[in-house]
Amino acid sequence: MSTQSATHHVITLGTAGGPRFWKDSERYGISTAIVVEDGFYLVDCGHGVGRQIERAGLLMKDLKGVFITHLHSDHTVDLNTIGLFGLYELESRLGNPVPIYGPGNRGALPPVSPQATRDPQPLAPHDPTPGTRAMFEKLMEAHATDLNDRIIDSLRPSPLDLFDARDIEIPSDIGYHPNTCPTPDMTPFTVFEDEYVRVSAILVEHPPIAPAFAFRFDTSQGSVVISGDTTFTPNMITISQNAGLVLHEAIDFDFIDELYAGKTDEISKASREHHYKSHTSVEDAVRVGREAGAKRLALHHLVPGMTSPERWRGFTPDFHGEFLVPNDLEVIPFN
Repeated sequence: MSTQSATHHVITLGTAGGPRFWKDSERYGISTAIVVEDGFYLVDCGHGVGRQIERAGLLMKDLKGVFITHLHSDHTVDLNTIGLFGLYELESRLGNPVPIYGPGNRGALPPVSPQATRDPQPLAPHDPTPGTRAMFEKLMEAHATDLNDRIIDSLRPSPLDLFDARDIEIPSDIGYHPNTCPTPDMTPFTVFEDEYVRVSAILVEHPPIAPAFAFRFDTSQGSVVISGDTTFTPNMITISQNAGLVLHEAIDFDFIDELYAGKTDEISKASREHHYKSHTSVEDAVRVGREAGAKRLALHHLVPGMTSPERWRGFTPDFHGEFLVPNDLEVIPFN
C-alpha cells in the first residue's frame, strides 16, 4: 500500500470501532473515502473524520456523496461536523446538494435486553428512532444559533441547502422487519448512481440496530465492499462476490472476555452479549472474503482500537488473496 495512487482507491480515514476514546491508539473513528476520478465518496463519519479528510489530502469541495451504514454514534458522530464546517467549502453545491444516504426510521424500538432487571425508559419517546434525514435536520437545528449567525450576518448558505439527507428505502417484498427479520436473504439493490460509480446496498445483521447496511461501490476500475458493523451474515457473501476489495469489521473476542471477566452486573452481562451477537471475528471475516472470492480483504472498525496490527495478523487467516490490516490514511486499490 502506498500513500498516493492514480487508480480508483480507498483511503482508510479512520479504522477504530466503538463509541469510545481508545487510550494509546493512533486510530481515528471509523470512516472510509472511496476516491474515484476527480472526487470522493465518504462511508461513515466517525470521530475525527474532517481532520482525516484534510490529512489524506482530500478537498471537501470534491465530496460527491455520504453513505451511512447504520445509525450508531461511532459511525455518525462527525456527520454533524461535515454539515457545519462543510458550508465554508461547498457553496458550489447550491442547487445540487451533496446527497447523504443512510437508514430510515427504525419504526419500532428494539426488544429489552433479557438481562434487564427494570424497565428501561427510552430517550425522546415522542420520536425514539429517527432516520438519517430526520437526524441530520435535528443536528443542524441544534446549532441554529450558530448557523443563523452565519446565514444572516455572513450571508452563508444553510447546510440544509448544501446537503440532501435521504433515507434508503428497503425493497418492500423481502419480508424485512427490524425486530423479527432484520436480514432476510436478498439481492443487493442500487441506492445511488452517477457517471463514475454505482452504489448498491444489502442488509446486514447488527442487533439490535436495524436497518444496517453494507455498501458496494462499482466503478470502471473495480469494486469495493464495506461491511459496516455486522455479525457473520450470508448477505455479506452475496454483496461481496468477486469484489476487488472487501473492508470488513473485526473484533477481538479475547479482549471482550477479559473486559467483562468476573462481572455479573446486568450492564456488563448485556454488553458482553451485545458484542457476541453483533460483531464478527477475524476468522468469520476471512470466511466472508474467501467464500465471496474477493481479491483483497482488509480488516477495519477494529475493536479494541489500540491493538497492534501484528496481533490482528496473528490470527493466521486462511485467505487466498491479499490480507491487510491497514492503519489510518493508508491507500488500497480495488482493481
